[in-house]
Amino acid sequence: MDGDTRSAPMLLVADPDSSLIKELAAGLESEGVDVAAVADGAQALLQAGALRPDAVLISASLPIIGPVEFVRAVRLARAIPVLLGVSEENAEMAMQALAAGATACVARPYRVPELLPLVQAAFRRNGVERAVLTVGTVELDVSAYQVKVHGRIVHLPLREFELLHYLMRNADRTVTREQIMRHVWHSADAMSTNTIAVHVKRLRARLGDEDDTLIQTVRGVGYRLVTPDT
Repeated sequence: MDGDTRSAPMLLVADPDSSLIKELAAGLESEGVDVAAVADGAQALLQAGALRPDAVLISASLPIIGPVEFVRAVRLARAIPVLLGVSEENAEMAMQALAAGATACVARPYRVPELLPLVQAAFRRNGVERAVLTVGTVELDVSAYQVKVHGRIVHLPLREFELLHYLMRNADRTVTREQIMRHVWHSADAMSTNTIAVHVKRLRARLGDEDDTLIQTVRGVGYRLVTPDT
């Protein structure tokens, strides 16, 4: 490929299950991710060089060239994020792949709400997205995982960082507890609303939002991060 003229980030998916790939590709493409698919590790290595994708998702059951060998080989050529799709019986394989340089593991069969945040994080890690979000005196650097309030760095645990990131991306809009569960906890399952409330309370304290004017509670619905003077 001569130059990079893609308008959307590309994910290379290597998986022997064609029906799984088809369903996954449809879900990711609806979220603005271009998907290229191959069925084995040999094709994956070839296409990783030819297409220069922004990230790769490989199955732990990858045939011909296995996932550990793939990660080692691709690491010699490019520092590309590699996500590994695993099931319960792939625990040892996952450890070996992570030791070889894989970026993260994700449950297989894939669920787009769980996979998408990992894919987006992999894109950011590869320089596809570098964004600094600012709302009032709060500044969030996505790729550096850094938050500043009044210019001073505020250290947030990962879950609170992801919660703040989601609220800032949706500034001045109410997000439901269900949306927060899906996008921050990466789960569509029922969760105690107290869990979210506790994290919001801690986040407010770290940001100095004592009177809840920055992160407002929308009773019975969810939360809204408010731009000053809105």
